[in-house]
Amino acid sequence: MPQPLLFLGIMSGSSLDGIDVALVELDTTKQQHCKLLATHFSPYGSALKEALLALHFPQENELEKSALMANQLAALYAGAVNHLLDEHQLKASQVAAIGCHGQTIRHQPQSNVNESYTIQLSNHALLAELTGINVVGDFRSRDLAAGGQGAPLVPAFHQAVFGSDQLSRAIVNIGGIANISYLDRSGAVTGFDTGPGNLLLDNWAKQHIGKSYDANGAWASTGNINQTLLSAMLADQYFALPPPKSTGRDLFNATWLVNHLENMSIKNEDVARTLVALTATSIAADIQRHCSSADGIYICGGGAHNQLLINDIQQLLASTPVDTTNALGVDVDWVEAVAFAWLAQQAMSKQTGNLPAVTGAQGPRILGAIYSA
Repeated sequence: MPQPLLFLGIMSGSSLDGIDVALVELDTTKQQHCKLLATHFSPYGSALKEALLALHFPQENELEKSALMANQLAALYAGAVNHLLDEHQLKASQVAAIGCHGQTIRHQPQSNVNESYTIQLSNHALLAELTGINVVGDFRSRDLAAGGQGAPLVPAFHQAVFGSDQLSRAIVNIGGIANISYLDRSGAVTGFDTGPGNLLLDNWAKQHIGKSYDANGAWASTGNINQTLLSAMLADQYFALPPPKSTGRDLFNATWLVNHLENMSIKNEDVARTLVALTATSIAADIQRHCSSADGIYICGGGAHNQLLINDIQQLLASTPVDTTNALGVDVDWVEAVAFAWLAQQAMSKQTGNLPAVTGAQGPRILGAIYSA
């Protein structure tokens, strides 16, 4: 009888806050056997965060800077992995593989595959060398090559772990970007990016109150929603696009917000409050359009800690209970890292990891490139 295997998932998301590492026990004979055993978080320093943010946009000598940053990230990922293993007295040989998402700096899915690209920085070969563990990386490219968006990839994991044949559930991940997985009780799955999650508010908080994020929405709660600004932002054509769709900082960034604020005189705290409303409204609207039969909504990611945001979502979706993925057995802060451990297991066992109905790919594909230790 096959024994459960240990996998590590590494996630560094669009919030650019740091590195999440999750140690997960998975059993290929029982798809829903997914046990989170240990975690470690390594925050990004301010200089590293600024360097990564700069690489989201064209700049001089960006090829060399990206390559060197990939090396630096691999070393940081390895340090985080080794710290977790040492802390729990585990050997590298006990881990089947690492699933490493890498740090997204560009994401441009197009209808013509020859014009599509996505870039997640990490030197996976170096990570394998530094840890002595098999590494699976570059998960998005295979789906993109098959005509898909290359994102979001977590809905397949959500279906495996959170799916139910009794209840329809909407899983809402609110990181820098927000995305939804709708898990219908019939087994059908829909998933897509709704738009900005925390990234616009985080950047605004850094600019105006000198903090990397607005803890629990405390600052934003002192302001008022500006309906003119909210309506102008919601008029962006991305929000009206049907799934499959995905986005990132390529679209929703500080310049995008500045353009909407042009010729407007709005208090800083009112802008913050309106950005919370933007995230909540765009999520709620997409749930009403595409997940109206959901029996429950379960939130994960950093946004799950922002009670103001959660209250806004619950108010907009008053007839549907809103909870967190804690209620489904996976801590809100670790869902994505666990998902990439699961995706690594899928790749190592030669099982598909994408859902064509979600990404728009031509069919199921095995995701990720394997770098053997």
